[in-house]
Amino acid sequence: MNGSVVSNGGPEHRPSTPASTETSPRRPAPGVRLVVQVPCLNEEETIGLVLSSIPRQIDGVAEILVLIIDDGSTDRTVEVAKSHGVTHFVRHARNRGLGRSFHDGVQRALELGADIVVNTDGDNQYPQERIGDLVQPILRGEAEIVIADRQVHLVEHFSRTKKALQKFGSGVVNRAAGTKLPDAASGFRAYSRDSLMLLNTITRFSYCMETIIQAGNKKLKIVSIPIVTNPKTRESRLFGSMREHMMKSAGAIIRSYIMYKPYAIFSFFAAIFGLVGAFFFARYGILLLAGDRGGHLQSILVGAVSLIVAFLSVIIGITADLIRTNRMLIEDTLEHTKKMRFGRINEYVPLDESYGVGLDGGAVPLVTQRARAPR
Repeated sequence: MNGSVVSNGGPEHRPSTPASTETSPRRPAPGVRLVVQVPCLNEEETIGLVLSSIPRQIDGVAEILVLIIDDGSTDRTVEVAKSHGVTHFVRHARNRGLGRSFHDGVQRALELGADIVVNTDGDNQYPQERIGDLVQPILRGEAEIVIADRQVHLVEHFSRTKKALQKFGSGVVNRAAGTKLPDAASGFRAYSRDSLMLLNTITRFSYCMETIIQAGNKKLKIVSIPIVTNPKTRESRLFGSMREHMMKSAGAIIRSYIMYKPYAIFSFFAAIFGLVGAFFFARYGILLLAGDRGGHLQSILVGAVSLIVAFLSVIIGITADLIRTNRMLIEDTLEHTKKMRFGRINEYVPLDESYGVGLDGGAVPLVTQRARAPR
């Protein structure tokens, strides 16, 4: 399986458990279990195409499972998926957003004993045939996260404005994460088990940019492979307009940036307002020395307010940095909790090694459960 690979790392790292302090990705153990999770919202017309294009065999992978995350569908999405042999579902009674769907899907995939989780989309925009290429860097121990580069400049149904915004958004995310990914908004991705233990999504709108910023700042190895997307099947359901998309994406980026670099952000604001305040007070002093004894109330007022804002920015920055330290300790605890919860003792395994039983062409294997002894 071929494909050029762009490698990226992150700027910040903190001591944690052995899994998070490794300088290079760990190669998955033999008998790798891959879970392909598909978030869906009323995808009855395309989910069959998605499922039939998921590979049933991949070099280096012993088992492939499909997990459907039904985010409040009101059509026959689930019934169509079942007719294609899918047996694993996460179902939301109402629409909860892509970020929550990703979070719940990852939790279930880890419960199923996933060594690698691939995320695709129910609208068939991504070429599921490339899943094998997507997971190879993880199988070779070269990466912990692999992101498919849609080569946005080649996507015909993207307007010039959307292409420019995608490029700008990727640049902002890369700056926040310390990465050099060409397509930070792509949802076609592969995650190693260890990387998922370290990532915690909180954004309801979309997890794409948030997880990159987290992964980059935790120094997880991320690589990118180029793909060509499938033709457009429908309008995006993530947002109603480009303005809404920009606002939600900006909010997610700013929130993630503040989580990891709060002091840098508030120090910047403190410096700006401090300089403004100093300028107006200096102006007042110069005029006073020059013999101009007018009131100059505006200079005093603007200078005083600016210096107060600068001082408050410093205080907020220090507080936010202390909160960041506390969050890092909580994340360490959460990581340990995840490893205890999703450990190898109660691992999902098939009763036998049969594949494709009772499935139509292109479907994934039916498997059942039993306990696996610790290894």
